[in-house]
Amino acid sequence: MARVLAYTSPTQGHVYPPVDTLVELRRRGHEVHVRTKASEIEQLTALGLEADAVDPKLEAIDFDDWRARTQIGATLRVLRLYEQHAALEIPDARAAIEQLRPDVLFVDVQCEGAGYVAAASGLPWASYCPYPPAFVSRDTPQHGLGQPPPRGSLGRARDRFWRAVARALAAPAVRRRNTMRAGLALPPIRAYEDQWREPDRFIAYTAEPYEYARSDWPESVRLVGPGTWDPPLRAPDWLAREQRPIVLVSISTAYQRDERLISVALEAFADEDVALVATTGAADPAGFDVPPNARVEQFLAHRPLLEKAVCVVCHGGQGTTQKALAAGVPVCAVPFLRDQFDVARRVEVADAGVKLHHNRLNPRRLRAAVRTATGKRAGAERVARGFAAAGGAPAAADAIEELLGRPARRDAPGLLRT
Repeated sequence: MARVLAYTSPTQGHVYPPVDTLVELRRRGHEVHVRTKASEIEQLTALGLEADAVDPKLEAIDFDDWRARTQIGATLRVLRLYEQHAALEIPDARAAIEQLRPDVLFVDVQCEGAGYVAAASGLPWASYCPYPPAFVSRDTPQHGLGQPPPRGSLGRARDRFWRAVARALAAPAVRRRNTMRAGLALPPIRAYEDQWREPDRFIAYTAEPYEYARSDWPESVRLVGPGTWDPPLRAPDWLAREQRPIVLVSISTAYQRDERLISVALEAFADEDVALVATTGAADPAGFDVPPNARVEQFLAHRPLLEKAVCVVCHGGQGTTQKALAAGVPVCAVPFLRDQFDVARRVEVADAGVKLHHNRLNPRRLRAAVRTATGKRAGAERVARGFAAAGGAPAAADAIEELLGRPARRDAPGLLRT
């Protein structure tokens, strides 16, 4: 059996998606080590994984892209934040590999520095992606703008324009990354997205028909469906007694200035014959005026709520959105920043719900959007079937096991080999 080392970004949205895959590898007899968020070590250890914390300086970096005034400004700020992480990940991941001497690596796509170390090590490695894969494709729009897939020559011209803009804006970030790569004797990348083609396997935690069909996926890509693991939480006692339709409202576990979604939802449905259940994540539940037909908690077990929900209203985070759709529940996505605009567009294109831009968010529009989304359960159930057919954790584990026994790559610098 093999020794697997997984390296994750220290945020729940990146820690939780690969957990089922890691547990499946452990079930198959592999020794699985994880470098991850410190607060998650205890529960990952309880699952039979060997868990340890990443460099605490990584957790101290504040993701403040929500302060940006535009989507492009937020994206540039995120590139800088990833760069700060990468500089710390390089020595941290290198130390973990030298200590554990793993047979295969499994690296969060957001951990660029750890990915560079993996590429330099010569070891077989896989990357995992918990958000919409951002590979450039002739069949899809430019990542990050929430535009629909191209139609005809005008759509393709639109995408060529925005890709040129994106590459120009990212050029300084590419140069700085090439400086880091040079320190590991790695060749330079020409475009930011080139680094995603380096892993032997790229495991995308998504699947069609939610994810856009593409004719030009790299050979390394495996679409396995969403990673839906959550910490085990008991269903609330009141849920068994609730007979009204449930509208579940959820915002991010990382602060993104999206608490207005809950405030508007509480106002929008105060007089409706529904049970509105809101989970506030990074926001304080005490900061909301709660009508009699609503409950507001920081965290609740979503899985049992989804069994009774008629709609999920969320910020368009990939994790929340795909968990809802995997349960066959339609989504009203209200994107605020990051890839949430792309997520919301995918919900719309798959006819599994609706999108409502946060700039248009008010009680009247939200009520109308939820009513429309509730009627799209057939689309949500179609997505759920697609997710199930993709294979989930066993398919992801298969993709990693395909790499076992491979010799070290001769074209890698091999800086970590003795």
